[in-house]
Amino acid sequence: MVMWLSLSVRRLRLRPSPISVLSILSASPSSSSHRQNPSSDDDNFENSRLTTLGTLGAPTPLFTSRRALDLLSCYKLSLASISSSSGTVESGGSQRPEGGGKTQPTKSSSCWIQTFLPESVQPYALLARLDKPIGTWLLAWPCMWSITMAAPAGELPDLKMLALFGSGAVLLRGAGCTINDLLDRDIDIKVERTKSRPVASGILTPFQGLGFLGLQLLLGLGILLQLNNYSRILGASSLLLVFSYPLMKRLTFWPQAYLGLTFNWGALLGWAAIKEGLDVTIVLPLYCSGVCWTLVYDTIYAHQDKEDDLKVGVKSTALRFGSSTKGWISGFGAACITCLAVSGYNAELALPYYPFLVAAATQLGWQILTVDISNREDCNNKFVSNKWFGALVYSGILFGRLVS
Repeated sequence: MVMWLSLSVRRLRLRPSPISVLSILSASPSSSSHRQNPSSDDDNFENSRLTTLGTLGAPTPLFTSRRALDLLSCYKLSLASISSSSGTVESGGSQRPEGGGKTQPTKSSSCWIQTFLPESVQPYALLARLDKPIGTWLLAWPCMWSITMAAPAGELPDLKMLALFGSGAVLLRGAGCTINDLLDRDIDIKVERTKSRPVASGILTPFQGLGFLGLQLLLGLGILLQLNNYSRILGASSLLLVFSYPLMKRLTFWPQAYLGLTFNWGALLGWAAIKEGLDVTIVLPLYCSGVCWTLVYDTIYAHQDKEDDLKVGVKSTALRFGSSTKGWISGFGAACITCLAVSGYNAELALPYYPFLVAAATQLGWQILTVDISNREDCNNKFVSNKWFGALVYSGILFGRLVS
């Protein structure tokens, strides 16, 4: 039996799944043959190494043997591992210890992706980080700020533009994650938080990731073409930042600043989509505020990986600032609030804007003062809380525009 399983695994490795965009959009017919609870089988699937299983790629009906199909059911274990925050939780209530060996029972982690999407689509959803929407919010808020600032006094913002930019944020953030994972796959496998990502773990091949990236960019182009010509040029120019950002951690200790330039491009684009031009007295302070905000939250976030980054040899502001982190991000936080005040003043927002801005400043100050940069979980929680900062700023801009 052991020899048979060994030969089956070898045959699986020698029969790679066909790669096409259609594999992204359609579920495998063999998925119905997968066992719902592979950990309860008589065969000891728990001890199969995820790195080996990850080389299977997307499941395809290439094998007639029931036993070969059973091996593919282990693919669920890899998906559960990816969806966990630590990258070590597996399905069936098991956890892989760092040193290998038998798994130990623990609380299982799951998300809507595993519940509602076909198995062949799940790795692509995870590649686009659809299970972690905070990045989409952080990308969308600057767009929504500028679109609302550009609205006529006393009127609601353009709802169509808000919907377009919201959809664009999902696509562009997903494309950025795909690019990042393709370029960093050799680094991600060495970092605890990222080693179970689909490309790094081998569940998706680089070619499959590249095909998915093409689909994401094609859909993004469809949204961009619905804007005016000025916005199309401005939006297309952001791709240079999107494609080059993953390389910055190899070149400079300030990749978070470069991320700020990339993530807040929507502050320029949202205004241009409404006004067909840029008012630098309004959008430039707004853009700068977003860059400073990104330096705050992504420096906090980077402290989760600082030990791994040192081992791998990549750079970050967390390593640059070290024990002086709180002083640096306090300065960036103050600059963020100041720039937001200047932008709102130049946009002639009414008085209700400023109480909301004070509340946003309080929320940002709470993050900075209370974050424990030596605690990974606290760094992540403070990072995620930035959605409330974005919401407070947006609420202020909305009310300030409606009553102005």
